[in-house]
Amino acid sequence: MTETNAPSDADAPIFRALLMPHRSLGRAGFYALMATLLVGWAVTGVVFLSRGAWPVFGFFGLDVLLVYVAFRMNYRAARAREEVSVSRTALDIRKTAPSGRTEDHRFNPFWARFDVARHAEIGITRMAVEGQGRTVPIGGFLNPDDRESFATAFSSALAAVKGR
Repeated sequence: MTETNAPSDADAPIFRALLMPHRSLGRAGFYALMATLLVGWAVTGVVFLSRGAWPVFGFFGLDVLLVYVAFRMNYRAARAREEVSVSRTALDIRKTAPSGRTEDHRFNPFWARFDVARHAEIGITRMAVEGQGRTVPIGGFLNPDDRESFATAFSSALAAVKGR
């Protein structure tokens, strides 16, 4: 008797999604912004230095440093990921934190429930998968349009697995 680890048709995902936070300013834009801030700091700093107001030079530099640190923290937070996969036998959610730490959650798709909280003006405010006594929030970092799109596709996939 030979054993095989090849996935059966029931294990093949019928839905897969990789959820990532959106950042509107790319690498080139970040470098351009920082270059502009540095030039502005240098020009105004020299003017203030020439007039004897040397503390202003340092405070302007501190502002540029704080903007840089804030953007670096923002880009670090953007490393978060959520991978969602639905097959006939499993609903898998892998959450990756910005630090790289991962959490894996597995649900039986027939017992899992997709809970969506809506606000009349905002749209979807919260999404979570519930089942087996656990609740796993998903897509908290998505913008409202992406939440709607994901919720529609994920709900359809879960309904298809359940045969509804």
